[in-house]
Amino acid sequence: MFYDYYVNQMGISPAVASYIKAAEAGLIKALSSRAELTAYNQLKVLQAMQASRLSDAHFTDSTGYGYHDTGRQVLEDIFTAIFKAEAALVRPQLISGTHALAAALFGNLRPGDVLLSPVGKPYDTLESVIGIRPTSGSLAEYGVEYKQVELTPGGKFDFDGIKEVLQGKTLAVKASNQSIDYNSNQPENCSGNMPVKMVTIQRSKGYAWRPSFTIDEIKQLITFIRTISPHTIILVDNCYGEFAEDMEPIEVGADIAAGSLIKNPGGGIAPGGGYIVGAAKYVEAAAERLTAPGLGSAVGPTFGMTRTLLQGLFLAPQTVGACITGAMLAAAVFDGLGYDVNPLPLAKRTDIVQAIKLGEPEKVLAYCKGIQKAAPVDSYVLPEPAPMPGYADGVVMAGGTFVQGSSIELSADAPLRPPYIVYHQGGLTEAHAKAGVVFALDALYRDGYVGL
Repeated sequence: MFYDYYVNQMGISPAVASYIKAAEAGLIKALSSRAELTAYNQLKVLQAMQASRLSDAHFTDSTGYGYHDTGRQVLEDIFTAIFKAEAALVRPQLISGTHALAAALFGNLRPGDVLLSPVGKPYDTLESVIGIRPTSGSLAEYGVEYKQVELTPGGKFDFDGIKEVLQGKTLAVKASNQSIDYNSNQPENCSGNMPVKMVTIQRSKGYAWRPSFTIDEIKQLITFIRTISPHTIILVDNCYGEFAEDMEPIEVGADIAAGSLIKNPGGGIAPGGGYIVGAAKYVEAAAERLTAPGLGSAVGPTFGMTRTLLQGLFLAPQTVGACITGAMLAAAVFDGLGYDVNPLPLAKRTDIVQAIKLGEPEKVLAYCKGIQKAAPVDSYVLPEPAPMPGYADGVVMAGGTFVQGSSIELSADAPLRPPYIVYHQGGLTEAHAKAGVVFALDALYRDGYVGL
């Protein structure tokens, strides 16, 4: 019935519907296991809300300074419990995951400190924050040095390279992201053997063709770092990863983690905002960067958003489960057609992102056209690549979403650069997550880019 409706009522090619129906049949066992994990995370959220004695009295709004906002406090207590942290900062004033990460970085780093990424280049928008791409107000401009260790060709951690940096044997990467010759004269902006103050680990792949890192892999990396540099602060960019597994980064030793509420933990209901969780002193340092020194987390009105943020959080595990179902189906469909997909259909999932290497810009645009056509909002719009703040390349973004830019809702985006990879994510319901795959394949099929 489901696939008949596509053909008879929505104009999808019968060949497309038949092909995707067969691909879905091969995922039944894997999807059953995923449903169990979704239920586990749902109970975890439920328990945290019950333990915090959440009441409708906490749904009142605050304005102005936001002093003594009990709803905000309970919201942050619930995030603290779910993520097994000491403290949480959950605020509508954090406008994105990049903003939350920037607050954590600037709040805990000072001039002369060293920041290390042991997982290669970070997500595009963080290049400007760090100063890899020279930008006014970046960490580099404030005298924070940056070091980077590339992953191995197989996408694994280079433990020998990380050890060298942590032991002070490798010089910093310049703001322009050009490597430095160790045998040359040391540049002025390099500290040489200064200890690494903070490590930043990006859990999801971003716009890269590498694995997203599982919680077990993050634990292995954190344990390794601790043996060499026990006082280094470890920050995890948790965007796209919340509720994808049964544990979160703080539980395996991270000091601080951050993300966006228009991704996983907002459940598609949150209209905006971000969160930072972890050790109380590091979270408060980030809060003082968000507000002002001496004010920190004590201020910040919620403007009547508390109920919405909590309701979105309650729905988040189910929404994430739907997103991963759609991602697995997309992987199965395009893997079956001979395209490289990352991760593979039955691989362990640690985030909601599915990368598909289409190889040609026209195919990327067709895929995004299909995703847009599947949207409940602006389904008639044709997505086109355009410059985006924080990105070096033109980016095409498809997503007819109820919340602007919400990537927990069905969406797909891609920087228009070789090897032309599209990044598919989101879906508020399982049926809609699957619909995205159907419409994307149909667009490619009708434009003559795939044969069935």
